[in-house]
Amino acid sequence: MGKVAEIVAAHTPFTEGDIISALQDVQERYGYLPQPAVDELARLSGQPVARFYGVATFYAQFYLEPHGKHTIRVCRGTACHVRGAPNVMEAITRRLKIEDGGTTPDMLFSLETVACLGACFLSPVMLIGNQYFGKLTPDKAVRIIETIAGNNSRSEI
Repeated sequence: MGKVAEIVAAHTPFTEGDIISALQDVQERYGYLPQPAVDELARLSGQPVARFYGVATFYAQFYLEPHGKHTIRVCRGTACHVRGAPNVMEAITRRLKIEDGGTTPDMLFSLETVACLGACFLSPVMLIGNQYFGKLTPDKAVRIIETIAGNNSRSEI
């Protein structure tokens, strides 16, 4: 929990306006927001713990459960839907063996659908981390994921 103390110290004097950035710092450190870390953040900052959980549950960027290294977001907006996003999503779930909202056992990927990624001209589209992949087919989406998985296994050897 020493990291949490460092995070609070970096925001001193801590105000309610620091809650989002402090939660981002904790999530960057742990990969998600573990309950003990959020509780310690509240205690050390002097802010009510309910404020932290209120912010963490309001914004989709925060995760209260362990989350994969790479987040795959598949658009389910109208343009993507009519151009095959359901088939792309099905191929991804079959390849990763997880459903929407799930994380692979190796913690490499988490999968989410989102209402819109704002890139209709690329539909169907997915976002992995900060990189957009568009004009997807089920096979193309799976190849992209396999490439990322392969790059991760090689970099950790």
